[in-house]
Amino acid sequence: MDKLTKADIVDAIYNKISMDRKKIQVVVDLFLEEIKAGLTSQKAIEFRGFGTFEIKMRKGRIRARNPKTGEFLTIYPHGIASFRAGRELRQEVWNLEPVPDKEVLNDGTTDSAEGV
Repeated sequence: MDKLTKADIVDAIYNKISMDRKKIQVVVDLFLEEIKAGLTSQKAIEFRGFGTFEIKMRKGRIRARNPKTGEFLTIYPHGIASFRAGRELRQEVWNLEPVPDKEVLNDGTTDSAEGV
């Protein structure tokens, strides 16, 4: 799967409107800072038709084990950022075609055409 970076988004906006690229970068950064500020103050951020960002609280565990090292440790209650896609976004993503170079097999594994 390809990545779309913040710089790619700035470039895409720049190509659609006649505005200075640095100003677009500032607006995108401010937008993301506002989302971060809302989440850190435990507010849900809703974009109709797109989705909702929210914080979900995870309960801690007194005795948890690191599967890599086997070490026992304590995990304290903590928040995680979560995103729920809105109805319109879910419907658009649902109908996406699979990536042509990888095909999902019946057993859930992928068959890559690169190795053929």
